This record gives sequence, structure tokens and C-alpha cells, in this order.
Amino acid sequence: MSLTRLTLRDFRNHAATRLEGMRVFNVLVGENGAGKTNVLEAVSLLAPGRGLRRAQPAEMAGRDGGGGFAVAAELEDGGVQIGTSTDASAPNRRAVRINGAEGPAARLGEWLSITWLTPAMDRIFAESAGSRRRFLDRLVLAREPTHARNATRYETALRERNRLLGEPAEPDPLWLDGIEAQMAESGAAMAAARAALVADLGRVLETVPEQPFARPSLVYASEVPLETDALRAVLREGRRRDRTAGRSLSGPHRDDLAVTLAAKNAPAADCSTGEQKAMLIAIVLAHAELTAGERPRLLLLDEIAAHLDPVRRAALFERLALSGAQVWMTGTEMAPFAEIAGSSAVWAVRDGVVDSL
Repeated sequence: MSLTRLTLRDFRNHAATRLEGMRVFNVLVGENGAGKTNVLEAVSLLAPGRGLRRAQPAEMAGRDGGGGFAVAAELEDGGVQIGTSTDASAPNRRAVRINGAEGPAARLGEWLSITWLTPAMDRIFAESAGSRRRFLDRLVLAREPTHARNATRYETALRERNRLLGEPAEPDPLWLDGIEAQMAESGAAMAAARAALVADLGRVLETVPEQPFARPSLVYASEVPLETDALRAVLREGRRRDRTAGRSLSGPHRDDLAVTLAAKNAPAADCSTGEQKAMLIAIVLAHAELTAGERPRLLLLDEIAAHLDPVRRAALFERLALSGAQVWMTGTEMAPFAEIAGSSAVWAVRDGVVDSL
């Protein structure tokens, strides 16, 4: 089961776009600014979260539309229909419908497993730990749909705890007990899922050669225990310190994904841009091997082939073909995709208009 139809209405520069005839490889070709990445972003909204650009819904509505947008997709030749939309009356509230019934965005993860790489993500090894946590959480969510619910419950409780700790009056200990119990339960589940995925990725990466993609070594860096009771005790003992700081200083919201280039035993942040990109590709390819299962899998790869040499491009296409996922890629020209042109669905994109080639 895979994506067989995609419809965009008033989404960024796409007034009315429909794509059909998808294949394993799906390539969008056009000049910069034509709207290729906008299509990938629309697809990314068929998973829980804020999409590959992390934009607010109001930012995605087309300027010439009515103030809202709609993205709809069909799986298994119309057997399953999913979609998301906004309305001008509430531009930042994103509604989700699955087979005609409205539901929470977290349920999208039950139908599709979506992972992506964009040029902006090439910098995550040199950015803050938050960027790496978001990347890791996206990988976890693509394998574990319940991760979205645990993360939402944890973030909600974290915000409430921080609010109470920041008030002038001493917080009610019993109220903090309840909040910290929720943080400990959801936070431990969230951290355990992250740690399990990192361990599984590590086992896959150990079996692949160091070339043509740089092989990374991964460690889930957590400062607190992953068990519920132990995490709850850490939160309780840290109340006075956290109250002084005005925020929670312990918990999975501060964890990190530590990445090292195996061949050089060098932190990813100290490696070249090319090595960092190669490690990201290696992680995503390893993840694709782990996520084979009942849900359709989509890989969204924005400008992935342009800066790879022919050997790495050939290796990438070979691994992607074996992954069992439906792959969406963008590029400014068809030349980098010449090797897979005969087995791909190809669309030309210009000023928000998409034509099949």
C-alpha cells in the first residue's frame, strides 16, 4: 500500500495541483522556487507534527486563496483516504480526516511512516541538541506511532511544571506530584523508544561498509534514567534547583543524539560538510531497513542527488530501491536521476503548476 494520488489546494504556491500515477521513485524537477519542496512539505503533513519546514499552518496557506489550504491523499488506489486542512477562521488549527472521519493528528502515524531529508538538515550536527532531538523523534515516530502521543503528553506536562515553578508563590507539592507523574510516565516511554531506535540503528550501521557513505556511530546521550520511577524521583529532587532556574533542567527534553564518524573517531560536528551529509544519508538508509512493516513508508529527499558523485548516486538509488519505501525526490534538472528515469514517475514543476513527463 502506497500513495497513489495527491491533491493540493491553495497550499503555498500551488492553487490546485493533483499528482497521480506514482511509482517507487517519484521525481519533481524544476527551477529553484518553482514549488518542488512545497509538494514534499504537503506530503510531510500527512504525518503527525509540523512538517519538514516546521512552519505554522497559517504560513502554508496560498496568498491568493481564501486563507486556508487542503492536502489530500489516497492510498491503495483509493482504499484509504487521508487529508489535512485549515480554514481562514482558524488559520493555525489544522484539521485531520481519515476515511471521512475527523480525528487527532497523532492518528496519521497509524497509516503512514514518513521520513525526510532536506538541505537545511545538513547542519544538525553543528546546531543545538534540539535539532538532533527533533530528527531522532521523527525517526522514532516513523517506526512507533504512539511516540507522538507520549511526546505531546510530556511537553504539555513540562510546560505546566515550568509555569508553576516560575510563579512567585511556592507551588503546591501535591499538584507538582501529579504533573511530574505524567512527565515521568510519558517521558520514560519517549526516552526508551529513542534509545531502542538508536541501538537498532547502530546494529544496522555496523553491518554496512564505510564507503561510499560515511558510517556513523550513534549514542543516545541521556542525563537521567529511562525508568518511570527513577525519572519521577529526579524531577522531585530537582524542584528547588529548577525553581531557581525558572525551568526544568532534567528530563528527556534535554537529551541528545551523539554522532561520531566511525572511520576517524571524530565528532560529527568536527567533520566536513560532505561527511556530515553522507552520515545523514547513512542514518536514513539504515532507518529504512528497520521500518519495513504494515504501514506504507515514504522517504522525502529534497535535493538529495545534486551534490553526490556518480558512485554515491548509484549506491543511493540501489539502496532506496531495496528499501521497500516509496521515494520522493526533487532536483533542478533530470540529469542526476538519469539512471532511474525509466523506472520513475517524473513531474515538471513551474510556478506551482505540476505536469507529468
